[in-house]
Amino acid sequence: MALTRGRLANVTQVSAGSTSAIITVADNKKVYVKSIAIHDAALAGVACTAHVYVVPNGGSVGDATRMFNVALTAKETVLIEPAYPIVLQDTGDTLQVGGEGGTINVLVNGDKEV
Repeated sequence: MALTRGRLANVTQVSAGSTSAIITVADNKKVYVKSIAIHDAALAGVACTAHVYVVPNGGSVGDATRMFNVALTAKETVLIEPAYPIVLQDTGDTLQVGGEGGTINVLVNGDKEV
């Protein structure tokens, strides 16, 4: 099994009140999420909340798929590094991130089967 290592997607900007799929599994090629960096890119003085979801193919974002709920102060950056990688393995599985209160930027690093 060969892996590519590093950035799994470009920096993705998520608008307040929306949720975006950051990573989607294609062709049953496993994706190992090792870290998620989230930055509060909202206007100065605006705090926001980020939600990270691991959604199986055909599923939807919600309490049953939420893995992290992170409150960010204005212009703060947080790094989420699970003790063991989050594994997305079936075609259509997604890692999605939502934002409330302000715009956030998201960068995901890890490994992907090739």
